[in-house]
Amino acid sequence: MTATPFLIRTTSPIGRLELTASETGVTSLSIECAGALPHDSDSERPNALLDDAVVQLAEYFAGHRTEFTVPLDVTGTPFQRDIWHQLSLVPWGEALSYGELGVAAGRPGSGRAVGGAVGANPVPILVGCHRVLASNRRLTGYSAGNGLPTKIWLLGHERIEHHV
Repeated sequence: MTATPFLIRTTSPIGRLELTASETGVTSLSIECAGALPHDSDSERPNALLDDAVVQLAEYFAGHRTEFTVPLDVTGTPFQRDIWHQLSLVPWGEALSYGELGVAAGRPGSGRAVGGAVGANPVPILVGCHRVLASNRRLTGYSAGNGLPTKIWLLGHERIEHHV
């Protein structure tokens, strides 16, 4: 793997987290899966932005923070960026369906594509992709960390009603 400009790791109730950043914002957040993170072989290279992100994440997991203010520098298609922006507007403790997210992004009827964009979110938790459920409030999947157990923990943490 190519070395990232800035890198930091921290612990959380859902496993170790690894964040990368550019000079201007967080570029990725990975949740440990099967004991591994994408850049485990790289040395940490923290900066003030990542230090702030770690503090904000600790506050979130402690139940003291409901929104993140750390700047993001994510890369994606225009469609993905539209979906991620709409997703970033969903407040702590609330959920919506893939269809509702598509409508909010001005893309009604694009549920499958919305699901793909949600799954490609490079900064889970910071942009709460765990807040997207099926229209019947059932869980449909989660691509971060250990999958559905990670999503279930995050939904429980935010007291979001859902069905397994």
